[in-house]
This record gives sequence, structure tokens and C-alpha cells, in this order.
Amino acid sequence: MGLNIESIREYCLAKPAVQETFPFDENTLVFKVFDKMFLLIRLDDPSYFSVKCDPKQAVLLREKYTEIRPGYHLNKKHWNTVCIIGRFNDTQLLEMIDHSYQLVLQGIPKSKKSG
Repeated sequence: MGLNIESIREYCLAKPAVQETFPFDENTLVFKVFDKMFLLIRLDDPSYFSVKCDPKQAVLLREKYTEIRPGYHLNKKHWNTVCIIGRFNDTQLLEMIDHSYQLVLQGIPKSKKSG
């Protein structure tokens, strides 16, 4: 199939409590859960997206795959920028999105989730 910006958008928006925003500029689409970012993708270059990642796993992924780099303009310890064209299949890419969503969701206080 090959993920593209529309299928990524639909996938993210199908998750609970997700909204799409443009907090930085008109080209950077940001998906948030409870107002916390979990995925960024540029409309002018949707061949990459940035997702949050467990710091230890982030380092291992960067060492193993040239398609994964430290997060572009983000905290390099917690974010990876991933090329979606080439080596990774859709399942692997969706797992990275899921991991990011879950990491961010875990950090949301229970009071905010229930409110």
C-alpha cells in the first residue's frame, strides 16, 4: 500500500482524543493527544514524519537504520524523524506512530484525561 500523508492523517485522527493543528506554520501538520504532540509531518515534504520514542529505543533505531535520524528541530533524546519511503513497511511505520501516541498518552495526568 505505502503510507502517505492522507493515510497517516486518517490513522492519527482515528485515535481517541486526537486533534490536528498547525501551531508552527502552515506547512507543519501536528497531531496531538490532549494537547501534547505525538506526530509532526510537513505538507511540503511528506516523505518524513517525526514521532516521540523511548530514548533508549530511539538510539538503537538510529544506529540500525539510516532512515531514522534524531528529531528535526525537536528534542533529539525523545524524538525521531523517520523516512517513510523505502525500507519500512506500513506495519512498522504504524507501530512507530502507535508507540509515540502511547508514550505521550502515558504522560498525560489522569485528571486531564477524565476532564
